Amino acid sequence: MPAAPESPVNGAFAVPAAGRTARDDACPGALRLHTADDGPLARIRIPGGILTVRQAQALADAADDLGDGNLDLTSRGNLQLRGLRAPDAATALADRLSAAGLLPSYAHERARNVVASPLGGLDGTGHADVARWVRELDALLCASPAAAGLSGRFLFALDDGRGDVAALGADVTVIAQPDRATAELRLAGTPVAHVPAADAPRWALLAAEAFLTLAAGHTARAWRLADVDPTGARVAGLLPGTNALPAPQEPHGGPAGPRLGAVPQPGGAAWALSAGVRLGRATSGAWRVLTRAAAAAGGQVRVTPWRGVVVPGVPAAEAPEVLRRLADAGFLTGEDSPWHGVTACAGRPGCAKSLADVRTDAAAAVREAADGPGLPLLPVHFSGCDRHCGRPDGARVDVTATAGDRYRVTVPGTPAATTATARDLPAAVAAARRTTPPPPRTTT
Repeated sequence: MPAAPESPVNGAFAVPAAGRTARDDACPGALRLHTADDGPLARIRIPGGILTVRQAQALADAADDLGDGNLDLTSRGNLQLRGLRAPDAATALADRLSAAGLLPSYAHERARNVVASPLGGLDGTGHADVARWVRELDALLCASPAAAGLSGRFLFALDDGRGDVAALGADVTVIAQPDRATAELRLAGTPVAHVPAADAPRWALLAAEAFLTLAAGHTARAWRLADVDPTGARVAGLLPGTNALPAPQEPHGGPAGPRLGAVPQPGGAAWALSAGVRLGRATSGAWRVLTRAAAAAGGQVRVTPWRGVVVPGVPAAEAPEVLRRLADAGFLTGEDSPWHGVTACAGRPGCAKSLADVRTDAAAAVREAADGPGLPLLPVHFSGCDRHCGRPDGARVDVTATAGDRYRVTVPGTPAATTATARDLPAAVAAARRTTPPPPRTTT
């Protein structure tokens, strides 16, 4: 086991943030807004997806006062506000986020991309308190001048051992081990070391700073770790004491988010309620129902990378009624909903590149599926163009808008796509979602 590294704040691999600015990506943030067809868009980093009730309420207020009244969930557990209207929307939003504790460092606001196991510490399944890891890593990030040079695409994953966020393709992944004393460090998906669990956040940041050292001498753009080091070996070589690695132990789970519904917490007195958000977009009114539920329970909302939310600490006797209120507000509270597993990009009119109003067409397709048999349904992603923005990883039906009011429907594991007009799309998608993909080919 390697010794604890020196504080990265002291700059073991310090790279001035200015050295990366000219080569940075155009990922939006809370301060760098993206100009969309429906107005400026802000992406607010929520490390680990963890929000206090006060912070969640502040976001609903910002959506109403500054934006279009909606909150969009991203595949990294972050939140977006669209249609920012005020001429000084960026300044007004920054002031609100700062007051709510959501913008601890202006220089690092786009570097705080951290996903964590949403049920970590709640259901008795994992091997570490990842919420503590999130807090520590966020503080280390904001205290590191070098970390301000990370692009808005660089991703940390803190997995409590169940394997959910470990499968999300992060640049730096830390996975808690069954002994609870160690954690596995993965770089670009490759296991490179076992480190002390107590120092796991510090090792994660040290790896990111080592990446910046390599990226500084790279001639091409290097936004992700794999851009300069696809196997993670070169970055690992810059870390102290990482030559020997015990046989990697795969997490016991897989790339799936929490099941929707009530999840019992240890002791049985409280439940964590897991709900999905239709097409990843919640109205401010629905969001306020969520925050009221959290205020009456554990005082926390967790946003998941699967465009869902978790409310911990709901008293067991009250859980059914709270779930009913969430369902009435439009949240998905059961695995049998035809909306479960349905995602979509922004589409028209928000995106100029989109060839269709994919959200309206997706809603029509889901209603068709609701009227027919065949649950469970394959997950499906609707895209307004071939960029497939917002598409989650993994096998799913791909519905992609093409020219002439048509869509291309591709089922995983099948060789040919079908084509449908917008009018015929509901039936085509309903049939595709009920298709059983052929088993993967094996060789002998």
